[in-house]
Amino acid sequence: MLLLGAGATVLLQLAEPGVGYGVADHSTTLQRPLDRLRTTMTYVYAVTLGTEEEKKAIVRLVNKAHVPVRAESYNAFDPELQLWVAATLYRNGLDMYERFFGKLPDAEAERIYRQSAVYGTALQVKDDMWPATRAEFDAYWDEKIATLRVDDKVRAYTRGLLSGGDSPLPVRIAMPLQRFLTIGLLPQRIRDEFALPWSPRDQRRFDRLMATFGAVYVKVPRPVRQLSATYYLRDMRRRFAAHKHVI
Repeated sequence: MLLLGAGATVLLQLAEPGVGYGVADHSTTLQRPLDRLRTTMTYVYAVTLGTEEEKKAIVRLVNKAHVPVRAESYNAFDPELQLWVAATLYRNGLDMYERFFGKLPDAEAERIYRQSAVYGTALQVKDDMWPATRAEFDAYWDEKIATLRVDDKVRAYTRGLLSGGDSPLPVRIAMPLQRFLTIGLLPQRIRDEFALPWSPRDQRRFDRLMATFGAVYVKVPRPVRQLSATYYLRDMRRRFAAHKHVI
């Protein structure tokens, strides 16, 4: 479920100029897309499902990777940029869940919201920067969506990203579907910023596809739905065991 929404999450992050320029200038995603996906998903699962030692280890690795990502107009250690990245991880994770399983009860939604702050606070985001309430988060989100700007440089990078970059052939074959889902999950204003075409016919196709996915997905046994978490956590632990000095 999270993987289906990963593309939209990334594009929302790139729409923030500080993030977009940093990624376009420094990321190896186009050359090593599966490695970059592994890095992101490992961070997400480690800070939410890992042990304290694993969380500390993955944060050290992320901080190390962020050191060279800086220029006059951006810095990967900027807590405001990290806050936006964390916000996209929370918001799109919640969106994908509610698309498939329905609206969360209020207490559960509140618990998930509180826990999701760790996406940012594990790094340089201060606790009080995470909006105090979900209503305040919604206001922050709406303001960001209304003010994000994408220029030609980030658009060009995004075109490469949506084509699959240097992915293996099976991934490139699946990219048209992933690209369609990614565009469909974006707010219309962000589609416009990226100059991504979207018609009423596209919307109807998208709605039918998501309804089909949802009907199938809820019937899939939980261990199968959690295969990505299981895989990335095992992969992380194997790598840490092979390089014990990391922890």
